[in-house]
Amino acid sequence: MTHALFPPRRRQALATAAICLAVAFSLRAADLRRFSNGYEIPSEGYCDQPYIVVLPNGNWLCTLTTGKGREGQRGQHVVAAISKDQGRTWSKLINIEPADGPEASWVVPLLTPWGRIYAFYDYNGDNVGHGNPAFRHPSRGAVYRADMLGWYCYRYSDDGGRAWSAKRYRLPMPLAECDRRNDWRGRIQIFWGIDKPKREGGAAFFAFTRLGRYILDEGEGWLYRSDNILSERNPERIRWTLLPEGGRGIRNEAFGSVQEEHNLVPLGHNRLYCVYRTTMGFPCHAYSENGGRAWSKPEPMTYTPGGRVVRHPRACPKVWRTREGRYLFWFHNNGEKSYNVGRLYGSRNIAWLSAGRLVNGLLHWSQPEIVRYCANPLRGCSYPDLVEDGGRFFISATQKSEARVAPIDPQLLRDLWRQHELRQTAREGLALDRSPKAESGARSWEAPMPRLPNLAQGGGFTVELWLRLPDATPGRVLLDSRSRSGGGLVAATGERNTVWLDMFDGRRRAGWDSDPHLVTPNRLHHVVFIVDGGPKVILAVVDGRLCDRGRDDCRPYGYGRFVQSRYLSRFSENRLGTPELGNVGGGPALRMAPWVQRIRIYNRPLRVSEAVGNFRAGP
Repeated sequence: MTHALFPPRRRQALATAAICLAVAFSLRAADLRRFSNGYEIPSEGYCDQPYIVVLPNGNWLCTLTTGKGREGQRGQHVVAAISKDQGRTWSKLINIEPADGPEASWVVPLLTPWGRIYAFYDYNGDNVGHGNPAFRHPSRGAVYRADMLGWYCYRYSDDGGRAWSAKRYRLPMPLAECDRRNDWRGRIQIFWGIDKPKREGGAAFFAFTRLGRYILDEGEGWLYRSDNILSERNPERIRWTLLPEGGRGIRNEAFGSVQEEHNLVPLGHNRLYCVYRTTMGFPCHAYSENGGRAWSKPEPMTYTPGGRVVRHPRACPKVWRTREGRYLFWFHNNGEKSYNVGRLYGSRNIAWLSAGRLVNGLLHWSQPEIVRYCANPLRGCSYPDLVEDGGRFFISATQKSEARVAPIDPQLLRDLWRQHELRQTAREGLALDRSPKAESGARSWEAPMPRLPNLAQGGGFTVELWLRLPDATPGRVLLDSRSRSGGGLVAATGERNTVWLDMFDGRRRAGWDSDPHLVTPNRLHHVVFIVDGGPKVILAVVDGRLCDRGRDDCRPYGYGRFVQSRYLSRFSENRLGTPELGNVGGGPALRMAPWVQRIRIYNRPLRVSEAVGNFRAGP
């Protein structure tokens, strides 16, 4: 009777729905953005690139690079793990390549329509290093990392990842100009890939980075394309094309040596879009109109064509296309330019998500939202993967010593994808909504100060102002909720046409300001300060644009974190407080200057998309 009422596909759908409800229930009280709240993926200690495919039977298969030592040390190899409950629990690790063989690294999985899984990875097939005199570095002698040297290989599994082909297959990689000028003049090739393979129009393809100098210099982007791997069951007959044509990869000499971690998405009609990282404080992007055979000259990635440059350090920028043809972009929204300093100052913490939409064949990106953060400001997570299953979206990522996966808040995604058309005032959590017209036309006016959540307990709030300033004089107080003891909020005008917010709980202080030159005299402006006690950040959104310090090189971050760390003082301008910053509401009255035409206070941090919607809705 049960089998008659619920055939296999129906039972699978019900099981998936049940798992989704269980995941939502178990994480409902947790901040889904906090990395440590995700479900841990097993590893041997070091772990990287935890990429997941959803199998026909509903299981998840995760491939990753792992090892008992540090990144690049001997014993690094590629493995797989299986989850039957959307990442909550995992099988023991399954070797794709063993730890006692040559280094195997940077594995990415491809699922065919009929269920075979391919795993592509770097393989040190020539056993470079480890005392092999034939492959010593020409000038340095010893090779201290061999995880990006050798062959591009793959194995496959036909049983859901439990066992992998006995034979290892090698991708053809004819020498290019960057190989011929590398340290070994092409005898050894240097490369790695972070791009999860895509399927489009009966073909599969993925990007990777070739390097012209050991170990991480002179990078350029290439891609493999196969027109029959999705249907051909004999791996000996799989055809591969290496693109672009002409012997040179995706690169622009104007942006320095470091151009790497290329990844791409299809745009339809044989068009492709590629992004990659640099050390210039921004990622680059390029378009192909002919399936990857030729590419536009890479340029700094912008939110809109010819618009504001996206801010990003030397970290993995990841672009995805969903099954419904929507686009998402993971990045870190700061302009740190030095790799080592960037890591020291936590440039991979926080991770942001932006939604893309095609307009006249080009991608336009939304204002971003925080999607992952780590409580320790000097730790970050990177090398993400987007997973779609059961109508929900998940993101896996790694801190190199810990990999986790967690769902994305569905409302965050819905708002991102429709941000360009949002035109309504958010009502949830609205604790105060006043304008001077309701205050008998007084010049300076007051309103009761609502109670704000405690920041030390993870709470947050939002202050929204519509204002028209008579001039650019710094120091004009716009709002003031301070009590007699001095605790509370103050917003005022700052140098270079900025607006800043200061918070004081009676013992500790934090604050942040908007980007320069956005708030000009005699014009109506919309200024929103979002204070989020989860990631401990202060964001400023002016006239529907998230401040990112994009036009100002005095600091690489457009947002502040009210956390205690001697490492953060470089970009804090001495305004950041400590993690214990608590109740900053101040006294019972909120005093406003006459230039404030409307104020709204929310007892929660608005999403950036909501701030954009409030701006478009008008005062």
